[in-house]
Amino acid sequence: MSPVPARAAPAVAGGAWQRWQRGLFATPLQSALSVLLLSLLAWGGARLVEWAVLHAVWSADADSCQAARGIGACWGVVAEKGRLVLLGRYPADATWRPVTATLVLLAGVVATMSGTTRRPWLLLAWPAGLAVFIVLMGGGAGLPRVPTDLWGGLPLTVFLTAAALLLAFPIAVLLALGRRSTLPAVRTLCAGFIELVRGVPLISVLFMASFMLPLLLSPGRSPDVLVRVVAGLALFAAAYMAEVVRGGLQSIPRTQSEAAASLGLGWWQAQRKIVLPQALGAVVPALVNNCLSLFKDTSLVTIVSLYELTGSLALALGSDPVWRPFKIEAYLFIAAVYFAFCFAMSSASRRLEVRLARSRAR
Repeated sequence: MSPVPARAAPAVAGGAWQRWQRGLFATPLQSALSVLLLSLLAWGGARLVEWAVLHAVWSADADSCQAARGIGACWGVVAEKGRLVLLGRYPADATWRPVTATLVLLAGVVATMSGTTRRPWLLLAWPAGLAVFIVLMGGGAGLPRVPTDLWGGLPLTVFLTAAALLLAFPIAVLLALGRRSTLPAVRTLCAGFIELVRGVPLISVLFMASFMLPLLLSPGRSPDVLVRVVAGLALFAAAYMAEVVRGGLQSIPRTQSEAAASLGLGWWQAQRKIVLPQALGAVVPALVNNCLSLFKDTSLVTIVSLYELTGSLALALGSDPVWRPFKIEAYLFIAAVYFAFCFAMSSASRRLEVRLARSRAR
C-alpha cells in the first residue's frame, strides 16, 4: 500500500487587509470588477455628499431652495413642514399632548423589549399606557376634546401599531393553539379564519372595516373609524402571527407536554407555564419581523382618511405649491424616521435573543 499524502496546511487567517485582498483581488477578473465597483461607489458617494451636504439649503427659505434645485437638497422643507408631517393636523396650541402621548407608548415599547419590567406589570402597563394615550390625544380629565380625524403623523403611526399588536397577540396565540387542537371543529374554524385573512390584501380589510361595517350596523351605532381600523389591523396581524406561533409550538418536543402531565399539570397549565414560553422564545425574530411589517403597513390607512406619517407628508405638501417640488427631501426624512424605529426594534430584538439564549443555557 502506498502512503496517503498529508493534507495541505490550512490557510492562516491574516489581518483585515489580507482578508480584503483575498476577497476582492484574488483573481484578475475579480480585481477588475472590484476596481469598477469601488470606482462607482466613490463617484456616487461624492455626488451624494455634494447634493445632500455641500450644496444643500438648511434654512426654511423657499427662494434659496428654488435657486438650488438640481444642485443641492432643500432640507428647509423639513424645518418648514416638520410639525405638520410629524404631528398631522393636531391643534398647534396643544402640541405637548401628542408628544407626551407618543413618549408614553414608546416607554412601554422600550420596557418590553429591554425586559426591565416583569411580565405581570406589562399586562397592566400596556392597557394603562394606551388609556393615557387616548385621554391625552382625544381629551378628557379636563383636557379639551380633539376629534380623531385630527390625529395624525407619528403619534397615530405608533398608536395604530401598539394597539393592533396588543389586541393581535392573544388572538394569535389562541388561533395557533386552536389550529393544533384535536377537536376538528375548533381546528377547522381557526384554520379557516387564518387562511381567509391571509388570502386578502390589507387594503381590502381596511376598506371593509371602514366602509362596509357601518352599512351592517344600525345608523348611529357604528364605532369611530379609528376603532374600526385598529380592529381590522389587529385581525390581519393576528392571522400572520398565529402561523409564527404555531411554528414555535411545533418546535417543542411532545415530551415537554408529557413531562408536564406527569407532574400533574393540566393542559392549560402545561401550555402556559412550559410550552408557550419556550415556543415564543424560539420565534422572537419572526415575531419582531411581523411587528416591523405592521409598523410600515400602517401607511395604508391613508385610504380611509387617517393621515399617519406618510399621509401627513402628502397632506403637508399636496396643497402647498411652494414646497411641493421638494417632496424628495421630505420623503427621505420620513424614510429616516422609519429606519430609526425599525433599527431600534431590531437591535432590541437581538439583545432579547441573546438574553433568552443565556437563560436556556443555564
